[in-house]
Amino acid sequence: MKRIRFGLIGCGRISKKHIAVLTELSAQAEIVAVCDLDQGRAQNVADQLNVPAYTDYLEMIEKENLDVVDILTWSGNHAQIALNCVGKVKNIIVEKPMALRLDDADQLIEACDRTQTRLFVVKQNRYNPPVVALRRALDEGRFGRLTMGTIRVRWSRSDDYYRQDSWRGTWALDGGVLTNQASHHIDLLTWIFGPVESVYAKTETFMAPIEAEDTGVAILKFKSGALGVIEATTCTRPKDLEGSISVMGEKGTVEIAGFAVNQVRTWQFVDPLPEDEVIINTSTNPPNVYGFGHLEFFKDVLTCIEENQTSMIGGLEGRRSLELINAIYESVERGQEVYVNFTPRKCRLGDRTSLKRDLKGSPSNYGVEEERWLSRGGSGVKN
Repeated sequence: MKRIRFGLIGCGRISKKHIAVLTELSAQAEIVAVCDLDQGRAQNVADQLNVPAYTDYLEMIEKENLDVVDILTWSGNHAQIALNCVGKVKNIIVEKPMALRLDDADQLIEACDRTQTRLFVVKQNRYNPPVVALRRALDEGRFGRLTMGTIRVRWSRSDDYYRQDSWRGTWALDGGVLTNQASHHIDLLTWIFGPVESVYAKTETFMAPIEAEDTGVAILKFKSGALGVIEATTCTRPKDLEGSISVMGEKGTVEIAGFAVNQVRTWQFVDPLPEDEVIINTSTNPPNVYGFGHLEFFKDVLTCIEENQTSMIGGLEGRRSLELINAIYESVERGQEVYVNFTPRKCRLGDRTSLKRDLKGSPSNYGVEEERWLSRGGSGVKN
């Protein structure tokens, strides 16, 4: 069988996870090239994999006959890089979030539809075994009418984490805990409960040296009538506590916790089934917050490519949680409830007017450089 050829765009922190999983799936997939704006970082990863290193991903695509590009750069340029790849490669994987601004997400979705390009958005927590079991119970009607859903992200991120890269925590290129750390959990909430009607939110920056928030809460009203709560922070000390989702309905309650939505804390239904005990006793906690879901995500990607199928997590699914995140920030800025079918007016996420200034209002070089890279086709990347 011909192996599917991958090119990685971005060789930073998350690339290690993607490389490990693709290595495990080497019977079906192979990484044939890597790219990063930092030549040394790209070369270091390339040497480990024995593949070519690039600093220009458009050149990489042109020379390497890729089946898939895997975009692992900072959040603020996911959409532009993906757009630059449309028409040049048939399959695009993009780490969360697929974009920061809704109009960028819509432009990417339209471009992929027009060119019949498959777009995969990384939402690996959907593939966690307890989450798969939760979704199956929902589809089987075991909850009855859903009444309330809650996600909690209580993680720890030090000042050193935010200072590793100048884009971290900026409105223009990253966002805060809701966009970065909690976006996977927000995705789970909307996947289980469906469309959101309205949101009222508050955020604060208590400890992190960033523009955006390190702590946020939100109250949701779903179109189904159910209520929801979002609680997210990177101020947990001294270490990560949990990443969880709770689902309550007329006929059952499930809570999946651990620090990566991997451990069943509560699994109880009015009408129990024999397999319930198996589900409760087989959950495990992963070694880090990335969890175990990437392997199943990439298996899904490979199946979709080989069998010409559509992924569970395409552009429209990636957009759903992004729309809610934008609405949360809009609510914070307006100081009022926001209906999610809205046109962003005050949401600061993805606002590039702040690029040329640092947190103290002084001139900052990182914004100038990143604008230059994107304006010339996005051919330089870093993570």
